[in-house]
Amino acid sequence: MMTGSTAGIMYGEPRMTHDVDIVVKMARRDVAAFVSQFPDDEYYCPPVEVLEVEIRRGVRGHCNVISHATGFKADIYFAYDELHAWGLAHCRRVMLGELSVSVAPPEYVILRKLEYFREGGSHKHLRDIQSMLEVSAGSIDLAMIAQRCETLGLGDMWRQLLRDMAM
Repeated sequence: MMTGSTAGIMYGEPRMTHDVDIVVKMARRDVAAFVSQFPDDEYYCPPVEVLEVEIRRGVRGHCNVISHATGFKADIYFAYDELHAWGLAHCRRVMLGELSVSVAPPEYVILRKLEYFREGGSHKHLRDIQSMLEVSAGSIDLAMIAQRCETLGLGDMWRQLLRDMAM
């Protein structure tokens, strides 16, 4: 499923981003088939051995796939936790031209962006969340986010964000 800023843009307001974030559920037996989708003359994709290590890592295992022609980068994150499982089970199908794409639900995007803000302090995550709440408020389950925030230790941050938006 597509997530990160690209998904945030779909639920909020446009902004520049330098990559696309994609969450995949993949077993080690699937790695060779994944790599085969990215021919060496067109893309950089890590070798099978590297991807197997990243999948075994579990928490925060990831890799990059980069187009040689454009330099465009996809950050591939391997699903490892219950929130990933929930997001994958509740993703939305969106048509981009003639291409059908799975997009993370807005609640998932908001929760991950709160986690990333906690870890790195980049305010772009908070701006993305605010934009999503302003543009797509009617389709976002705020109670679910509040509940998950408590479980993830993000409750104070969530409440502060909502207070800041109310000003």
